[in-house]
Amino acid sequence: MGEKPLRADAARNRARLLEVAYETFAAEGISVPVDEIARRAGVGPGTLYRHFPTKEALFRAIVAHRLDQVAEQGRELSAGAAPGEALFGFIGRVVEAGATDQGLVDALADSGLDVTEGVEARFIAMLAELVERAKAAGEIRGTSTCAM
Repeated sequence: MGEKPLRADAARNRARLLEVAYETFAAEGISVPVDEIARRAGVGPGTLYRHFPTKEALFRAIVAHRLDQVAEQGRELSAGAAPGEALFGFIGRVVEAGATDQGLVDALADSGLDVTEGVEARFIAMLAELVERAKAAGEIRGTSTCAM
């Protein structure tokens, strides 16, 4: 039984909260209060807590959202480019995203929270798919599957 889809306004609020929280935590560290995130996003604290009942839930959602964005870029590359070009384009985007996300990564690493548990599977699956396609096309060499 899956979760029911969010209403359009609730989906917009959630997306806005994730965007503001990502930018704020990356720039100012994770000590910024969640009520301040809600204020900057233009929503009430209750709206934030309905979507993210704890600060850790908000961190997890930010990481999941960022990994989903990178995986989506991989799917787009996979659909529109030769296998080797898609793989190396994806790796390039991962490096760019890592550089952009460094402030948030540093802040979360210092927190001691494990917010990546389970959320990286979609990202790993996308990378494995691109590697396998490039190997099958003879554009890269290798005998083992992508094991991360």
